[in-house]
Amino acid sequence: MTANKRLIGDMPKIGIRPTIDGRRKGVRESLEEKTMNMAKSVASFLSEQLRYNNGDPVECVIADTCIGGVAEAAKAKEKFDKESVGLTLTVTPCWCYGSETMDMNPNRPNAIWGFNGTERPGAVYLAAVLAAHNQKGIPAFGIYGHDVQDIDDHSIPEDVQEKLLRFAKAGLAVATLKDKSYLSMGSVSMGIAGSMINEDLFQDYFGMRNEYIDMSEFIRRIDEGIFDQEEFEQAYQWAQKHCSIGDDINSEQNQRSDEQKEADLKMNIKMAMITKDLMEGNPKLAELGYKEEAMGRNAIASGFQGQRQWTDHFPNGDFMEAILNSSFDWNGIRAPYIVATENDALNAVTMLFGHLLTNTAQVFADVRTYWSPDAIKRVTGHEADGKASGGIIHLLNSGAAA
Repeated sequence: MTANKRLIGDMPKIGIRPTIDGRRKGVRESLEEKTMNMAKSVASFLSEQLRYNNGDPVECVIADTCIGGVAEAAKAKEKFDKESVGLTLTVTPCWCYGSETMDMNPNRPNAIWGFNGTERPGAVYLAAVLAAHNQKGIPAFGIYGHDVQDIDDHSIPEDVQEKLLRFAKAGLAVATLKDKSYLSMGSVSMGIAGSMINEDLFQDYFGMRNEYIDMSEFIRRIDEGIFDQEEFEQAYQWAQKHCSIGDDINSEQNQRSDEQKEADLKMNIKMAMITKDLMEGNPKLAELGYKEEAMGRNAIASGFQGQRQWTDHFPNGDFMEAILNSSFDWNGIRAPYIVATENDALNAVTMLFGHLLTNTAQVFADVRTYWSPDAIKRVTGHEADGKASGGIIHLLNSGAAA
């Protein structure tokens, strides 16, 4: 895996909050071991099961003590703030003082796992603290097992495991988006509403900012050599070896010569490299004397307008978008770069969610045609069956999929 640290800021950690009945004289003392063991088992489970989108294992941070009241809740928050915790998970086997032990931070996703056991009323705390979250307008997700467990059973039931993983994946995605940028390379493409950037959506819902550059910046950087020349040579040799140029199905008078196709390939590679530099920065540019350009835009996703002002004169961005959205390039295996065709920011958002929730590469694809079973049979004589029994969707219209 190359370039594990791509964007500014630490990867978000999961904060584990073991809450406990604060009453002493034997009450709290009898629950300390069980409560902290719940926190440790959850932290171990999540770290073993989850990875960040760059391939590194997810890190968990456990509060230094069980949380029985306001003071310990504040200490846990102080630790989490220092440790770059992006989401919190409260665990408890018992009744606790709801509003005194809850996570009051409205800017981090919260969940509470209330242990399903009959010896202690974990369900009562879960219901009470979720009610407190609702009253205070601080969202939280409740987790409760289907079957009763014995108090000395430290295992995590399968249904609880699934809920923990669902919350953690979603919470990590939310936390990863915060303070990052969406970079618009160009403006509105062919009147597509999705490329009309809604800054309120990015700011209010995702905690992100919007950055913009004109597509002429690509020409400036190409003409002035503002890219890593050594990487370009490496990329060009790699592309010659691994990327075959397909058949030119244009009419003869509109076909490109071999020399033109070679020039197009070189420009496509430079466009891909420049997009990476625009999104994340590149210290090599500072060595070339371009310190401002070397900083990048801290962009976790971007979009390239292309059509039509660019593509009527220059090569389109399909190669650039396809190679960047993949999980590898001439430098080896890496996390995908989320780049939307036609600067379709709404599609970029769904691609970003898909990537952060699954850690897989995404593909930009337009729905070109729906083929019903009857239409397939009429044109091909083939009877669609299996997964195609309800018809198929043809996605090869534009972008990386094309």
